[in-house]
Amino acid sequence: MALLLETEFKALPADKQIETEPFLDTVAHLPPFFDCLGAAIVYAPIKADLTGNIKKIRAVYESNPTKFKTLQNILEVEKEMHGSAWPKIGATLALMWLKRGLKFIQVLLQSLCDGERDEENPNLIRVNAAKAYEIALKKYHGWVLQKLFLGSGYALPYRSDLFRALEKGQEVKEEETLEKIHQFLVKATPILDAIYEMYIKMNAELNYKA
Repeated sequence: MALLLETEFKALPADKQIETEPFLDTVAHLPPFFDCLGAAIVYAPIKADLTGNIKKIRAVYESNPTKFKTLQNILEVEKEMHGSAWPKIGATLALMWLKRGLKFIQVLLQSLCDGERDEENPNLIRVNAAKAYEIALKKYHGWVLQKLFLGSGYALPYRSDLFRALEKGQEVKEEETLEKIHQFLVKATPILDAIYEMYIKMNAELNYKA
């Protein structure tokens, strides 16, 4: 797929230490995914947050590539650096929000791959987007943002239009696009799961509402 497979995630190593630079190079290609969803009033801010958080993490990494070689290194070093202000600071906070945006993408795409749909309106993606929002973002958003997302369902593109957008306007058979989505998920899901696991293990997850 032109968008999702532009740069692929490296395979998750056995020790689950995710190298920072390749990770950032890969996720840097993903913010345009939100352009494919329309409803700019809702998704443009998420795209901007994703882009901003990638820049914040990259700035920390480039300040000392050896010290911050892996995402695990970032959390460990910042925990020691910032003391009681951690984890609500620095690249640790940026990665926390970045993983949530990536989780939204992952859940939506997995839902499409799994064939979940509104049987009365099978070419709509409201069911898929609602599931992704419920799992990835809803509990971190206040009432106003939640209402905004609920109302955005009617501005989402048709399933066929989303697939065309992901293929950058090329007409491709649906099964071919779904296979490319599957390829993306096979590599992306273990990486994302490992990041979530790392935050839980290090007690770095925060549940405040944006």
